[in-house]
Amino acid sequence: MYIGGEFVASESGQWMDSVSPATGEVHGRVPAATPADVDRAVRSARAAQPEWAATHVFERGAILRKLADAVRNAQDVLLLEAADTGNTIGSLGGDLVLAAAYIDFIAGLGMEIKGESVPATPQNIHFTLREPYGVVGRIVPFNHPFLFAGAHLAAPLMAGNGVVLKSPDQSPLSATVMARICHEILPPGLVNFVSGVGTVVGDAIVRHPDVPRIGFTGSVATGMAIQRSAAEVAVKHISLELGGKNPFIAFPDVDIEEVAQAAVNGMNFAWSGQSCGSTSRLMLHESIYDDVVARIKDKVEKIRLGEPTDPDAGMGPVNSAGHHARILDIIESAKHEGATTITGGGIPEGERYQHGFWIAPTVFGDVTMNMRVAREEVFGPVLSILKWKTSEEVIAMANDLDLGLTAAVWTGDLKLAMKTVRQLEAGLIWINGTGRHYLGTGFNGWKNSGLGREECLDEVLSYTRTKAVHIIC
Repeated sequence: MYIGGEFVASESGQWMDSVSPATGEVHGRVPAATPADVDRAVRSARAAQPEWAATHVFERGAILRKLADAVRNAQDVLLLEAADTGNTIGSLGGDLVLAAAYIDFIAGLGMEIKGESVPATPQNIHFTLREPYGVVGRIVPFNHPFLFAGAHLAAPLMAGNGVVLKSPDQSPLSATVMARICHEILPPGLVNFVSGVGTVVGDAIVRHPDVPRIGFTGSVATGMAIQRSAAEVAVKHISLELGGKNPFIAFPDVDIEEVAQAAVNGMNFAWSGQSCGSTSRLMLHESIYDDVVARIKDKVEKIRLGEPTDPDAGMGPVNSAGHHARILDIIESAKHEGATTITGGGIPEGERYQHGFWIAPTVFGDVTMNMRVAREEVFGPVLSILKWKTSEEVIAMANDLDLGLTAAVWTGDLKLAMKTVRQLEAGLIWINGTGRHYLGTGFNGWKNSGLGREECLDEVLSYTRTKAVHIIC
């Protein structure tokens, strides 16, 4: 852990194992923090924050750009991240580029942290100020821990806050590399990294009286638990980026090959489908269903399973034993409920895959909206394909969940595309695209997929509070 500018063990002396997804064996450990460790981290951030907040936004931006450069060049983290997450090393280089670009983008927004002048009366002066919260708690997920540990520091810091960041319960090792980068660039105590069990460490952050602002990325269930815990102790400002069960709607006029490739790309198999934005519900018009399914089958069966650290691997294992068991349970439910197994459907054949947390890239056809595989976020390498006849039917299918993170609409008819976009209940929608985020446009969920916006100016401003000032003349 990294607290107060020093690398420290837990005050309890306890440690938490990190397990290799590829083998199921322990391959590292991190300190298991206690509430006392969290309190020490919060006090450190609180002590360092006022001087940081008093620093000119240009200087804060310059320091963040140094942070971005260091993240961009942190090639030494790739092997560690691949081994600890199961993500393929060939895809992880993009995480460094994205994290650095994210920090660079936020670093340029300092002059936008501003209030406004309001002509409330003709004789007096009325204006607003924006000021930081003080200490922000950030809790990052297991699917891209280094990316999020870097990118999710940017907005709170640019807004003038100190930060206590909790690494994920699974895959906690790469956060140590981010802590070393912060140690070299940021003032001591301003950013603190704690590790340990979420129900202990995360809960201590959420409940701490000196942490009024919290940002969390992860599951819907944990996001709701954070809301409950925070509400028991104080009124807090919470941002939540949660799960998705995202529809990909393909109309009859699409290019069959392009849609098939986009559907596979949108699943993010290089991350074993462990992406909140994965378009895991493919909704094909009945006239193109068979042709698209045949091409998807061919493409998915060519994905090469391999060690996460192998540059040629197309997909590695899923992240943890519990996650592995849950995905397999959903796969079995799909078979039992009548879905057609197009490819995959369980643990791959071969002795190599009987150890660790391996699941074959899986595609189910003939899925209907009453099936578990169509209604729950799998967060794994499982694509569900549904068939539809009318536009009204597919919109009802797409919106028939309490989640609304992303969606994709594929058609050459722009009028039809925009009509569909307006009917979909999701925070980010691609027309003839999947997967990519565009900095500055924002990212947020609807319904139970989240609260608050990221990847835009709104994110930075959300880490400030507004103060109204009236000069009576």
